[in-house]
Amino acid sequence: MTRHPPPGHPETAAFAEIASLIAAARQRTFSAVNAALIDLYWQVGRAISTRITAEGWGKGTVKALATCIDRQHPGQRGFSLQNLWRMRQFFEAWRDEPELSTLLRELPWSAHLHILAKTKRPAEREFYLRMSIQQRWPVREVARQIDSALFERAVLHPPKLSTVLRELHPGAEAAFRDAYVVEFLELPNDHREADLHQSLLRNLRRFLGETGRDFCFIGSEVPLQVGGRDFALDLLFFHRELNCLIAIELKIGEFQPEHLGKLEFYLEALDRDLRKPHEGPSIGLLLCASKDSEVVEYALSRSLSPALVAEYWTRLPDRKLLQAKLHGFYTLTDAATPDEPNKKDD
Repeated sequence: MTRHPPPGHPETAAFAEIASLIAAARQRTFSAVNAALIDLYWQVGRAISTRITAEGWGKGTVKALATCIDRQHPGQRGFSLQNLWRMRQFFEAWRDEPELSTLLRELPWSAHLHILAKTKRPAEREFYLRMSIQQRWPVREVARQIDSALFERAVLHPPKLSTVLRELHPGAEAAFRDAYVVEFLELPNDHREADLHQSLLRNLRRFLGETGRDFCFIGSEVPLQVGGRDFALDLLFFHRELNCLIAIELKIGEFQPEHLGKLEFYLEALDRDLRKPHEGPSIGLLLCASKDSEVVEYALSRSLSPALVAEYWTRLPDRKLLQAKLHGFYTLTDAATPDEPNKKDD
């Protein structure tokens, strides 16, 4: 029978230390191998792109190259005709942005393929590159976030924050979203608030993937006692970057201005009774099924608490529709930007 040391035993700490050393070494090895592979693909893509331009290489020549590689390196995967064209695309997509070269080597090739295949604008590609690394998304989540039109939503619909929130937490806009896509909850159209609450708890890991890696779950239906009465906060998180508690209240209907009053009450209770001295003021997030942006703006403009209002979407958005709106947004932005006046000679 295998003997396992009890918790607190000296062997337990030693075993954990050694296990962590092995895990860290594996991660370093993976990172080094991945960086070398991405660097190789970059060089191959550059060579193909250069010869297409300078020597007129065509599809037949690149196909012959794939055959040659397969003959000289049998069993070597990753150098099919299709993948060689992708390497060329990879090089040409990023060659004018050398400042991103280090970041490119941090992302696995399969994630790069999703970004190259599903994005059109350089700004969009860079957005997903940086977000994938910052949030440590697995490849599957990279594809999901692109399908959820995160870039389009971030440009067209920045989060609605109260003035107090902007002043107390200058980095809050980057930490929150105007809408959170929770299609993985598989909620019916006629779901109740309890259904939403329980489904979020059952799918907490995926919900944390949607909110961002700096969100840390603390509790559900967190008890708050004020005076002689007991209250329960729907969800409580802590945000590592902002260094504060995040109170989330759930509403399955459309946002109403009076919803903010209850949330602000909870924030006051958190700051008086739960907040630690080194933490910043708590933030309130009202997560509702729908909202009128003008009503939200009016309600938040006089709010004395650091709060915001966001929607939850139970279906993936129509990405093509959002892309069309973004195209119109850029068209209007470009038209509104006056040409730089010609400078006169001194």
